[in-house]
Amino acid sequence: MQFEVWAPQTDRVTLMCDGATRAMERDPERAGWWIGEAEAHEGSRYGFALGDGPVLPDPRSRRQPDGPDGLSAVVDHARYEWRTPWPGRPLPGAVLYELHVGTYTPQGTLDAAAERLDHLAELGVTHVELMPLCPFPGRHGWGYEGVSLWAVHEPYGGPEALKRFVDRAHELGLGVVLDVVHNHFGPSGNHLPAFGPYLTDTHHTPWGAAVNLDAPGSDEVRAYLVGSALAWLRDFHLDGLRLDAVHALIDTRAYHFLEELTEAVDALAGESGRPLFLIAESDLNDPRLITPREEHGLGLRAQWNDDFHHALHTALTGESQGYYADFARAPFAALAKTLGGGYFHDGTYSSFRGRSHGRPLDRSRTAAHRLLGYSQTHDQVGNRAQGDRLSAALSPGLLACAATLVLTAPFTPMLFMGEEWGASTPWQFFTDHTDPELAEAVRRGRRREFAAHGWAEEDVPDPQDPATRDRSCLDWAEREREPHARVLAWYRQLIALRHTHPDLTDPDLADTKAAYDEDARWLAFRRGDVRVAVNLGREAAAIPLGTRPARILAAWEPVEGPDGRGVLHLPGESSVVLEQA
Repeated sequence: MQFEVWAPQTDRVTLMCDGATRAMERDPERAGWWIGEAEAHEGSRYGFALGDGPVLPDPRSRRQPDGPDGLSAVVDHARYEWRTPWPGRPLPGAVLYELHVGTYTPQGTLDAAAERLDHLAELGVTHVELMPLCPFPGRHGWGYEGVSLWAVHEPYGGPEALKRFVDRAHELGLGVVLDVVHNHFGPSGNHLPAFGPYLTDTHHTPWGAAVNLDAPGSDEVRAYLVGSALAWLRDFHLDGLRLDAVHALIDTRAYHFLEELTEAVDALAGESGRPLFLIAESDLNDPRLITPREEHGLGLRAQWNDDFHHALHTALTGESQGYYADFARAPFAALAKTLGGGYFHDGTYSSFRGRSHGRPLDRSRTAAHRLLGYSQTHDQVGNRAQGDRLSAALSPGLLACAATLVLTAPFTPMLFMGEEWGASTPWQFFTDHTDPELAEAVRRGRRREFAAHGWAEEDVPDPQDPATRDRSCLDWAEREREPHARVLAWYRQLIALRHTHPDLTDPDLADTKAAYDEDARWLAFRRGDVRVAVNLGREAAAIPLGTRPARILAAWEPVEGPDGRGVLHLPGESSVVLEQA
């Protein structure tokens, strides 16, 4: 078997495979690459020694059985026999579900999660969005400090378990999306700098030196990241990738890394005959991200829309700290603006940033499904001091209103695991760092961060305490109890409506028209012949909807249709979806 590795900074590379060593030779056709032959089979352990240094895992390792610092293992992806023929499932018309493998079940494995996929099929979602799966130190963590970008975290079950998960999802008609992190590498178990200039001091990010996308040696670093992305889509039959914090991908080259990546993914989609897509997380509010390449954009299929979340969150909770401040001044106006225009900050002044921010979307050219809408995500829940969900502060009626706005809005809806039944369990920040100094630094940093906002140290969960992760696991028995069962039934009803009423998946942003009353705390909007009304106030609201006859498609509380004057009398903390003739 031939082994290869890019290591331009050394004059000698030794291959160690199953205990035997042999010198590698420079590849005469590729600068900085080394090649070597060795007897190997599925599961063979191997690594590379640079000069007189220790044996290190392969940067392109497909498996790390003993964690990020251990030897790599050979994986033959062709050995797996896929059970489910899968034509793919595109993004338009989708309903996504963000899932963290380590807390979706108490077992915290891909196999255990696969056993719960029938719940998602019955719910009506179309795609599961898995949080990052790359290896990281310890057993439990969020996954954003991963290394070995081609491998699956072994405590989750390794590469074979991911294939079984995807096979089961496809069998149920569910697509699978994976969250990948290209903007930094984890602080522990990261051996890439020993091999080459994967990082650069030319730019800096919140995690330190930036991933090298434009400095000397960046051609190979970009190829490494593109190759990793294609491997997930090809070898594991995934349907798409979510790209973490692309605003931290600093690239000054004329051919931007994201454009290069979207071009490669589109080419793979053409070869495989399956629709494949990339979704960006970005706080830039820059329409070029989701503008097609042929229109001089970067060509991503969609992006998370935090502006919609922030407007919705402030309307629901009244919170106004930090980046919520601009939205909280008039939350219903902010919500109406995002429903019809996508971004709230589209060139407006951001007090949080101290400058103007964003750029308007061209509503005539940008399909609504290119923006993801949500009321909760791992970030928006887990980055709170105690990881409290909306269910910790809101009534079941307000949770139903949040669901109504997410699932009838023009955007591609995304749910965060457990929200569909108003889960009472928190989702907290937890780690399992094996380096004591790093563990203590994370613990102190977390508490220091929230102390600045008035939290006592003892009230901020210890990320390293196993109980913090355990508290974050879903309690599946809740689904059968009230009020959770009623909330779950409401989510199912709304998702079914979205699938059966074309107006709810109409990609025309400009067709969404909203009206609201800040004082009375109601908002109504139309999408084609569908009318949606939510009342976040405690008292009943009189909402003018027009005099056209309307029938009720779904209502959280019993309600009559609009009266002869076209006024809907909607009970407090409730919502309704209607269709006008």
